[in-house]
Amino acid sequence: MTKDVIALTPTMPDVRTLLAGLYAGGPDLRVRTAADGAVVQLCTPDGSTLVSIEAPILIHTPGEPSRLLGTGTTTADSPVWWTEARATTAVPEAGQLAGSFAGRLATVLNGTTWPPEAATTEVIPLTTDNTATPANAHPAIDVLTDTTAVVLQDRPVIPMTSWLSDALRTAITSDRALHIVTPNTARLTLPTRNALGGHPHRWVVQDPQDGYYDGLSGAVLRWHNGTFTPTRTTLGTTPVAQAFTNTTDTGDRQLILALRTRHPAADHLVLGLPLETAWHHLTGAPPAGWSTAEPVNLPWSTRQLTDLARRRAPQPTWLIAIGHPDRPALATIRIARTPAGVEEDITLTLGYAEHEPPPLEAIPSLAEALATDDHRLTSMLTSLRQGPRDLTIPPHIAPPPTPIALTLGADTVHDIGAHHAQHAPLNLIPTQLGPASRPALHYPLGDATNDQTWTTLKHLTQHLRTAT
Repeated sequence: MTKDVIALTPTMPDVRTLLAGLYAGGPDLRVRTAADGAVVQLCTPDGSTLVSIEAPILIHTPGEPSRLLGTGTTTADSPVWWTEARATTAVPEAGQLAGSFAGRLATVLNGTTWPPEAATTEVIPLTTDNTATPANAHPAIDVLTDTTAVVLQDRPVIPMTSWLSDALRTAITSDRALHIVTPNTARLTLPTRNALGGHPHRWVVQDPQDGYYDGLSGAVLRWHNGTFTPTRTTLGTTPVAQAFTNTTDTGDRQLILALRTRHPAADHLVLGLPLETAWHHLTGAPPAGWSTAEPVNLPWSTRQLTDLARRRAPQPTWLIAIGHPDRPALATIRIARTPAGVEEDITLTLGYAEHEPPPLEAIPSLAEALATDDHRLTSMLTSLRQGPRDLTIPPHIAPPPTPIALTLGADTVHDIGAHHAQHAPLNLIPTQLGPASRPALHYPLGDATNDQTWTTLKHLTQHLRTAT
């Protein structure tokens, strides 16, 4: 497995400290920069990359190291510098080099490392007589074939780091699939799961019984012709790994809001306010932080994320927002400039334990706030599903979410036709929100105790699409 080693320090690593870490391999190794200086690489004399080190980032978000690493090395309310080193798998000593680099930073700056056992301060001599990754290799990709980019990960939680995000981008632009290979104890964060999307990208889980299986579908996999592909039986079917079906309902639940807004493009436009409103309604506080990758490192600021989206336009912007540790909540946001205006596509997920009832009673008032307070709501689908309170994705089968309510914004109702939208099938009586002359509509679908709500939602959406 690739060795990712992280130094967590209370102060920023300065140039002298970084140099002390870089000398972990002795004076014979070379140092160069990549990605416009954002990555420093330790290389063999012939230029092969051994360790890639990302520029330190300051994490202001409470509890973020614990969320991603399961470590108590920093207090939840203390800013911490996160410096990540990634070692190639081509040379056995590379993992020790990464550990020595991180250990030296932690020793000098009175910090800690993850994983703790990886840290040393020793000089690691390079004794392996083979060639490591080439100079132009991507630091996150371990195996590259004509069809697939393979990333090996041995972290307990697989976040959508800038490394992994860039590896996915590299795979897509070269018309390759991205396959993330992990042990069966690993879990994905929601941003990683959402970024994978599905075929041809895969989460490949190593399993003692079945060898490999897809962590999202359960299909047993094999390595064939340079990629992981489903195994076929003599009947042409693909078996499902037994480990994928071994699940227990712990009582944990996840409340999911998938909402869309559309704003007229204007200089005074501030993005992120619909998400902030939803967060306040459901948790009593705004998001704690935001970022373009994990770990989430910036304090929540609608103005800053608006400025970023404006600089990137007309290209879309993808963001992550995170809540405080006492109430797990995470959102992904996609902001896009379209001919109709500026659109926000938001998925907000909140986690609740067995004895923490999700605040379903707050959904109608939230729908009204989003539909009437100039948030320009297009639609919002609220649902509930079984899932870990910490919002991670284990490599096990999960039942689909159960719809709770559908809300349509005033513009959407107008486009459908208010009369048609108000006369829904199956005796569904929507609640009118806003002025009668141009209403928004909120359709209660159930409380997640009825398995027929998907059928109800299907009939409702079919009805809405038949408007003339």
